[in-house]
Amino acid sequence: MTTISPLVPVAPPALAGAASDTAALFARHVRHIARTPEKLLGVTLMPVAYVVIFGVLFGAAIAVPGGGSYGEYLMAGIFTQTMLSTVSSTALGVADDLGNGLVDRFRSLPMSQGAVLLARTASNLVLSLMSITVMGLVGLLIGWRVSAGAAAALGALGLLLLFGFAMSWLGALIGLVVRGAEAISAVAFLIVMPLTFLSNAFIPLDGLPAWLRVVCEWNPISSVVAACRELFGNPAPAGDSFPAAHPIPMAVALTLAVLLVTAPLAVRAYRSAVAR
Repeated sequence: MTTISPLVPVAPPALAGAASDTAALFARHVRHIARTPEKLLGVTLMPVAYVVIFGVLFGAAIAVPGGGSYGEYLMAGIFTQTMLSTVSSTALGVADDLGNGLVDRFRSLPMSQGAVLLARTASNLVLSLMSITVMGLVGLLIGWRVSAGAAAALGALGLLLLFGFAMSWLGALIGLVVRGAEAISAVAFLIVMPLTFLSNAFIPLDGLPAWLRVVCEWNPISSVVAACRELFGNPAPAGDSFPAAHPIPMAVALTLAVLLVTAPLAVRAYRSAVAR
């Protein structure tokens, strides 16, 4: 019978090692957030400005079909737009890690390669959660209310965080493929702006031309926004299309599809980047 000497270390399972690496890197990113006040300003002041500008100025000019407060109609769109903007922040963060030599130091350590990206994307959820919290408080001041119950509201929050997580992985992929800060900003702009404004985030779709309404209804952002409105119990007039009639399953399915595609591609791109 063979025995293992207690002096010989037993290697931990790969999954446990990856989890440990992710936790350590996640803690590093969170500490970095606390030491960088400008990041906190970016996730608090800008979303507040969006809520006030769109809620007050647009609210006086836009009527929600079926009645209801535009402030309530708006909040799901603002939340979703904030999650979508993690594409840019994650891409720039990953590109910065590659450019400042941090990844080169990681490469010399016996650590999981996927943990580097997982920690980066997960830490961005902390910033996103802070942003949502601040926006929600401001939204309450302009008339936003949650009327569908606590369980449904938590479901909306979970959907937003899942969507933000998927967008972070998309951003990680862009940061690994594009690299340069100016190019990343341009690519992120081309993704965020059309998806945001060709959706139901800020305006009802019933007044649009038929062809443009179809484009907006099949926009994944519209599904996430409509799903959150339904879960929050806010006014959400539904159209005749399948995404408009079934926003929650469409939002979950599309978000998971993006995550399942971008995460493996990002990990593969990271392995190629560190092998250079």
